[in-house]
Amino acid sequence: MRTPEPFTLFTSDAVRIDAGHFPGEGGLCFVLAHGFTCSWRQPALRRIANVLNRRGGVIALDFRGHGRSAGLSTVGDREVLDIEAAVAAARRRGYERVVVAGFSMGGAVAVRHAGLHGGIDAVVAVSAPARWYYRGTVPMRRVHWAIERRSGRLAVRLARGTRVARNGWKPVPEAPHEVAGRIAPAPFLIVHGDADPFLPLEHAQQLYDAAQEPRELWIEPSFGHAEVAVTRDLIERIADWGAAQR
Repeated sequence: MRTPEPFTLFTSDAVRIDAGHFPGEGGLCFVLAHGFTCSWRQPALRRIANVLNRRGGVIALDFRGHGRSAGLSTVGDREVLDIEAAVAAARRRGYERVVVAGFSMGGAVAVRHAGLHGGIDAVVAVSAPARWYYRGTVPMRRVHWAIERRSGRLAVRLARGTRVARNGWKPVPEAPHEVAGRIAPAPFLIVHGDADPFLPLEHAQQLYDAAQEPRELWIEPSFGHAEVAVTRDLIERIADWGAAQR
């Protein structure tokens, strides 16, 4: 596995973001965005970064309130500014093409960033929610407990080191499906497993239906949820897709 160059980013709202740069050739850089309670320094994310790194550079970041980054997690709202800082860092390093690849919460943020800020060459959303407040599965009800209840926020801070803002959203930000139609003309790839225990396939379909061409929907047999379940083969196919976007 390649050793990344750790570095620090600062967002437009002055939050310090921990990141790592895996240098690559060919003018392509993937910005890797993790899911809720994860970190780019964890083995699962490092594994993904190293596979993507075979096709280009990689900038992996810890969202605010996660890992070694400062601030508090807003669970998909202001994290668009974290991705914007990473995209700007990729451009400063001379990368001509930037593909944002997000998993779960990171996929929702990637969609929102692409729709609201643009400035990227393609976006991939893996196991991403299409809308907020979904509680239709037991795992998602646990996620909401970790976000909305004081006891849940304390538990996730002690167990995972994730610091969640306590006041919630004011106002509620646009949901991913509400901004997906603005991503075009950048290519948009939606990847979802038919064995996802958190989010059913209807979320992927809602994102796809809301998006404009060029768009693709991959329904992966027996694939569970996000970083932990993704296979090397699937990461390689995502990397190949990203490298093919011009």
